[in-house]
Amino acid sequence: MHKAYHRLFVLSGDSISYDWFLIGYRFMRDTLNGIEIFVAVAESGSFAEAAASLHITRSAVGKRVARLEQRLGVLLFHRTTRSLSLTEEGGLFLEHCLRAIEEIRAGEALLESGKWQVTGRLRVSMPVLFGHLCIAPILIELAQQHPGLTLEMSFSDRMVDLVEEGFDLAIRNGALSDTRDLVARWLGEHDMAFCASPAYLQRHGEPKSIEELHQHDAVAYMRQGRLLDWQVRVNGQLQSIKPKARLLMDDLRAVADATLADHGIAWLPYWLAREYLLRGELQEVLSAQPSMTFPINALWPHTPHLPLKTRVAVDALLEKLPARIAVMEARPA
Repeated sequence: MHKAYHRLFVLSGDSISYDWFLIGYRFMRDTLNGIEIFVAVAESGSFAEAAASLHITRSAVGKRVARLEQRLGVLLFHRTTRSLSLTEEGGLFLEHCLRAIEEIRAGEALLESGKWQVTGRLRVSMPVLFGHLCIAPILIELAQQHPGLTLEMSFSDRMVDLVEEGFDLAIRNGALSDTRDLVARWLGEHDMAFCASPAYLQRHGEPKSIEELHQHDAVAYMRQGRLLDWQVRVNGQLQSIKPKARLLMDDLRAVADATLADHGIAWLPYWLAREYLLRGELQEVLSAQPSMTFPINALWPHTPHLPLKTRVAVDALLEKLPARIAVMEARPA
């Protein structure tokens, strides 16, 4: 495979099999080969001269041109026994082919030289705490690798409007709602855990079942002004629990702080609770009860051509975020 096309495949990040890529690549190669032969004939004005310059037979040139004409449904050349000239359609097609070949060769040279540059301003929206701990370090490292990239990070738990507010990329946890004008890419997932302080559990007892959660005080998280239900899997089915909460907060750090201060049970991301659990400041309850995992997605405005700055950011997150979360969620031995 031509090195430039292989690199384009790697950069694309598309979830297609390598076999399907090869099929598409071969089709593209054959199509471009036919166009290059057409251009050679048009520029030389002769099938024989084009064949000599391309080091193939005159018969192969003729067959390629005929196949191209059949695919396009038009005659590209007026043929006589003594002369060869472009038709009106052939002249128009030649103009576009020359521009296309020039762009392809420039793109190949750029990629093969390793001089492609990531430049411009990349505006990214991300959840506050998850962004600080998990996303920002990866993107900051990316910015260090690309001096031409300006990185603008916005930390907010609200659902920003990417198009209206001018964001290139957003990172969101949980189920996605309306994404009609957006493209979503799954980056991974993170676990949740029911946690409480040892002092709270000593005073109120430790719940032994999902039903017993209703008997306990809760410290609950709010998103977009709505209480986030707790969710568990019972016999493989997702079950929602509305916590009995007198403390409701729209900031996960505040939820964790209130839980540490013995105010009740909280449903926390494990990447946030892990250090408190390791130090014994929090205790996991109902650890044998399967809890819901939250998907992590990257979203960007739908566009025919994804800007390189956005693509490399998504690729960096795809490569490094799962491993980072795995470390932050590692259970103690």
